[in-house]
Amino acid sequence: MTQALSKPPRKNPVARTRQATRPPAPRSRRALGLTAAAAEGRFSLQVCQDCAAVQYPPREVCHQCLSGQLRWQTVNPEGRLLVSTVLHHSNDLYFRERLPWRIGTVQMAAGPSVVAHVHGDCQDGDTVRLALKLDRSGQAVMIALPLQATPHMEDDKVLRETSCDPKFRRVLVTDGKSAVGMAVISALLDAGATTVFAGDPEIWKQSAAFNTLCDDARIQVQDLNITDTDSVERVSRSIGGKVDILVNTAGYERDGGVLHSRDIGKARDALDVNCMGLMRLAQHFGPGMAARAADGLNSAVAWVNVLSIYAHVNLPSRGIWSASQAAALSVAQCLRNEFLQSGVRVVNVFPGPVDHEWEQLTPPPRVNPKAVAAAIVKALQAGTEDVYVGDVAQEFMSRLRDNPKGLERELGGA
Repeated sequence: MTQALSKPPRKNPVARTRQATRPPAPRSRRALGLTAAAAEGRFSLQVCQDCAAVQYPPREVCHQCLSGQLRWQTVNPEGRLLVSTVLHHSNDLYFRERLPWRIGTVQMAAGPSVVAHVHGDCQDGDTVRLALKLDRSGQAVMIALPLQATPHMEDDKVLRETSCDPKFRRVLVTDGKSAVGMAVISALLDAGATTVFAGDPEIWKQSAAFNTLCDDARIQVQDLNITDTDSVERVSRSIGGKVDILVNTAGYERDGGVLHSRDIGKARDALDVNCMGLMRLAQHFGPGMAARAADGLNSAVAWVNVLSIYAHVNLPSRGIWSASQAAALSVAQCLRNEFLQSGVRVVNVFPGPVDHEWEQLTPPPRVNPKAVAAAIVKALQAGTEDVYVGDVAQEFMSRLRDNPKGLERELGGA
C-alpha cells in the first residue's frame, strides 16, 4: 500500500537545490502518436485496419500482415503484470536521482507485451490498467496502475513524477477576483494546495464574494495586474521563489470583429491582457520556476493557461478577441518548449463559452466556472497538457479534426 505523503518541512536555505534533469527524450515520428494521446489523457495505440492487430511499439507497417493502414484508436488498457523488478542503479542522470525505480512487463489483453513503469501497489500476476502519461521530457511513457483505486495511490513516486498534483504545493492564480479565478482558488485548496496567492488586478474594486473567500488563512492576496510590468515584477520578487504552480486566469473578452471596427484600442487591450500579459508573467516568474523544477516534493511543476476554444478557430462576432486568444496560444506553445529543459509542464485549458458577464447573450450550453476549475485540477492530477472543457469545446475539436473548413463557415454564419 502506498505510504501517504506528509507535508514537507520548510526547506533549509543552505541545502542543495537539485538541478532539473530530463528522462531520455528521443522518439520516432510514429511514436509521437503516443505523446499526442497522453497529452489529452487518452489511451490509444495503432490498430491495423486490415487485420485488426494492435501495434506496440508504434511502427510503419503492421507486424502481422505488413499493411501500412495503421490508425490510432482507443484500445483496452488492461493486462497482466507478468514480472517486475526494482532498479537500484542507473547511468541516466534523471533516474539516478530517483532510485529505486520499479519497471515490469505487462501482457495486454489487446495483444502486445509492453515494458512499463510500475506503480507500487501492483503485484506480479495482478490484472493492471495501463495508462499513457507524459514524463518530464514531455514524452509519453507507459505506467502500470492498479485496476481499482487504492488508498493514497496518487502519492506513489511514479505518479508524482508524471503528474502536477497541487497537493502540498503553492499556487499563484493571477486573477483571483474573476468568477473563474475564485472557483479555481476553491478547487485548488480542496485538492490540497497549502497556499494560494490570489492576484487582484483591481484593488480599488470591492467584491464581497472575493473578500469572503480570502478570509481563509491559506489565501494571500497580491496586488497583481498583468498589464503593468512593474506590478508583475514587484510580485515576482516577493513570491516568485515560492510559486510551484501558476494558473493564469486573467482575460479580456469583448464583442467586435475587424472590418467595421475602427477602435484599435480594443484590439490593443485584448492583446495586452491575453497575450502580452502572458509574456510578462513568463519573463518574470518563468526562470524562477524552471530553477526549482526538481526541488523535492513541492517543486515547481506546472504553468496553466486558461484560454478559449476560439484560440483554435475564429469567432467573427468576437474576431479581435479570438485573434488575441490565438496569439496567446502561440506564446503558450513557445513557453511549453522553453520549459521542456526543466520539466515544468504547460497546461492549456480550452473551455467553450463560460457563464460570466461577457457571455450573457450567448445561448446554452455555457460552461460553469466551477467546471473549468475542476478540469484544471483534474489535468494537474492526471498530468495532461491539453484540456477541452464543455460540450462546445469538445464538439469543436472533433469537427476541427474532421472538417475544419465546415466549422469555419458555420461560425461565420455562411
